[in-house]
Amino acid sequence: MPGAKGGQGLVEPIVLVTPGIALLFGAFLFPVGQILVLSVVPSGEELGAWSNFARFFADDYYLRVAWRTFRLSLLITAATALIGFPLAYAMARAPRWLAFLLLLLTVLPLMTSVVVRTFGWMMVLGRGGPVTDLLMLFGLSARSAVLLQTETGIVVAMVQVLLPFMVLTTLGVIAGIHPHLEEAARTMGAGFYRTLRHVVLPLSLPGLVSGSLLVFAISMSSFITPNLIGGVRLPVMASAIYQQAIHTLDWGFAAAQSTLLLIAVLGLLVPYLALMRRARV
Repeated sequence: MPGAKGGQGLVEPIVLVTPGIALLFGAFLFPVGQILVLSVVPSGEELGAWSNFARFFADDYYLRVAWRTFRLSLLITAATALIGFPLAYAMARAPRWLAFLLLLLTVLPLMTSVVVRTFGWMMVLGRGGPVTDLLMLFGLSARSAVLLQTETGIVVAMVQVLLPFMVLTTLGVIAGIHPHLEEAARTMGAGFYRTLRHVVLPLSLPGLVSGSLLVFAISMSSFITPNLIGGVRLPVMASAIYQQAIHTLDWGFAAAQSTLLLIAVLGLLVPYLALMRRARV
């Protein structure tokens, strides 16, 4: 019977997707739903379902923390794209042995804990580190040469931590661009940089944008590296949420900040997914 065959055809897909859906619900949707519910629960003597959000927008301290997080995430994303795109292009066009070596050097940091890498940056950027000694050679004072507990130090460390995500995402797209397209542009009189700008860059935009969104989302929610490099002087949203949830035990306010952070990331992710879906139609 056609109906029986159609019913049997649905069984296998349902069996295959059920574990993934169950994991997605249990590990993501359910905890996020709990946070959303907790964010509208009044905390302390405050009344109203939106009191936690009103408290956030009424306090200049948390607004400055949110702006710092957003600004640093943009800087980290821009720096990662500027470094990652040329590196991905070099890996895609290099000989196999060199491409493998560059890929190994790019992926190798992912095999090391982010805590270990961050402590390494604390030694490099701190007082007595090589960066401090180098900057002092250019006439900077010992105090101004220390990049630890500065926004510059946060950006430098985060770019190193997140660069593999940008490179690997962009590399997959650039590798799919046939070299004959570049050769055709060269034949028409375009130089290397003009070919890179008018041929390679437009065709690699999907990977570059995907990598930028990935880096931006991770930057917005990063805790370990900004907290260790920036310290208490330069808190970001993740460290502010940790402070409210662990030290002051104000879970409602922490949930409200987490919700705002989620909305900020989804505000960029959802339009991109919609545009990509429209482009495929």
